Amino acid sequence: MNQDERWAQLVALDEELLKGGVILSEWCSFIVREADTAFASGAHLASILTAVSGIETYLRSEHSETGKERLMELINRASIESSLKCDLHTLRKYRNKWVHIDDPWDDETLLEKPEEMEFELEQMAFFAARSLRRTIYANQWI
Repeated sequence: MNQDERWAQLVALDEELLKGGVILSEWCSFIVREADTAFASGAHLASILTAVSGIETYLRSEHSETGKERLMELINRASIESSLKCDLHTLRKYRNKWVHIDDPWDDETLLEKPEEMEFELEQMAFFAARSLRRTIYANQWI
């Protein structure tokens, strides 16, 4: 898939999920743009990490009490659909596998089957882009 096709995927997600309007903090808007740019550029891991950052920033702006809650706590506290909460926890755990590498020398999969890892990352990048939009569009006004 090329860059134009990936941008088209993001536009299609917006057309599908955004039915009204939303107000986002400038921090959140900036991070969402960065996540979109990474996704469209094919930087799958960067798009996942940045999408999770955008999700956390949004949840913190809408559901934080202290500003110090962990992402897991923000997801649990958020007034969003339970299916979205489940997806966000899945995405959070996947992100954690990449951010907190337990054994950096256990790299056989990356070396022997890089195409499988790239395919998985591409699938998760789209899942992250969709989850990000489902999150930031959860409280729309029409």
